[in-house]
Amino acid sequence: MEVPGLKGRVAVITAAGQNIGKAVALAFARAGAHIVITGGSDAAKIEAVAGEARSLGVEAIASVCDGTDEAAMNALIGRAVAELGRVDIAVSCVGIRPHQPIDEITLRDWQKVIDTNLGSAFILTQAVLPHMRRRKFGRLLYMAGTDALFPLANRAHVVAAKHGMHGLAKAVALECGPDGVTANSIAPGWLDTDRNAAWYPDLAETYEHVKATVPLRTLGTAEDVANACLYLASDMGKFVTGHLLHVNGGEFMV
Repeated sequence: MEVPGLKGRVAVITAAGQNIGKAVALAFARAGAHIVITGGSDAAKIEAVAGEARSLGVEAIASVCDGTDEAAMNALIGRAVAELGRVDIAVSCVGIRPHQPIDEITLRDWQKVIDTNLGSAFILTQAVLPHMRRRKFGRLLYMAGTDALFPLANRAHVVAAKHGMHGLAKAVALECGPDGVTANSIAPGWLDTDRNAAWYPDLAETYEHVKATVPLRTLGTAEDVANACLYLASDMGKFVTGHLLHVNGGEFMV
């Protein structure tokens, strides 16, 4: 698929073994970008995604990497630069969404969500920024979610982290814009993807409600979100920065 400004670029995508991360990685590969992908523990999953990308004619590096491990992420980015020559795009897809009433969230629960969702985005940002700023080009994308604007019950820690991710995007956009780096957030709505049942009680009922009430009367797909990433990372989105792009079928209109 021809997308202006993406062929030959190098894109790093975290949590790329399934769902949104996988769709984003393969969308970039189809657009001719080389990919560097991570997963938290399942090496087979991310290697399968990398293999699919290679079949499309691009290079792919797959690595099991804990997004909260600063040393491991720095090492992976160093490997990407050594083997592929550069890092142009980084997409932070790491996220956990436990379902807990606020009075049941322990400090440890809170810290785990903040570290995993927001901390991993910060670590990825710090790892890639020097390479982007040196080349005067960079695209940073954060999977912030609708939680970045609209609170959800029993998700205080997730909501706080997602607000923080969009705040990080705006801060990077302001500070690094003079170096040719853009930073944006994406807020996916309800998608037809694999979900942790413990994080989404009454999921079937929720899906039916969404399909009956959102203006487009359907669930989205991971590919819908991937297309938004292509736009923001390509030349088509070169004048967009500090923005939160909703991909939600009209569920929220801002």
